[in-house]
Amino acid sequence: MTLSKNEPESARITAEFLQDNRLVIIPTDTLYGFSAKAPDGYRLIVEAKGRDEGKPFIQLIASPGDLSKYSDTTVNPRLLARWPGAVTVIVPVRSGGTTAFRCPGDAWLRDVLALAGFPVYSTSVNLAGFPPLHGFAEIVREFGAVADLVIDAGDLPEPLPSTIVDATGRDYRIVREGAVLLDDSCLHAPD
Repeated sequence: MTLSKNEPESARITAEFLQDNRLVIIPTDTLYGFSAKAPDGYRLIVEAKGRDEGKPFIQLIASPGDLSKYSDTTVNPRLLARWPGAVTVIVPVRSGGTTAFRCPGDAWLRDVLALAGFPVYSTSVNLAGFPPLHGFAEIVREFGAVADLVIDAGDLPEPLPSTIVDATGRDYRIVREGAVLLDDSCLHAPD
């Protein structure tokens, strides 16, 4: 099923597909993403991408404050001031291990996340080892039969991915340079 992002009920419908643990392709603030309920939908994305299991996916959250639902870590406020936006932050989580979270800059997507009521996995739309797809027609041709819902936001420009920051230690580490440039004031744990 395809649906225009501009349809009045598109955010609600997308959230319902996610709540039903179905695979969707949605536009984010960086690119189109395979998305599914975290953690239940992990396998749906692995199968769609043909990716090895065990590799983690970014989890999208509706608001910066949602981070405290999953982690006890206090992240540098200067870094979190980049949210909503194309910055991903890796933190220890209460359930054990670490998770990469991002509060996206796109208001429609934040509405979807708020309506869904849980974090959503997101990763680029492509087969493992191939470049991400940006054109809507190409995405539908390649993955329209794989995804239960594809949201149409037209062709997206070839963007930079999100900047990924590992905030698990005292000194933060940039894992991937991306769309948001960060200065040193963002890259250490608060006192």
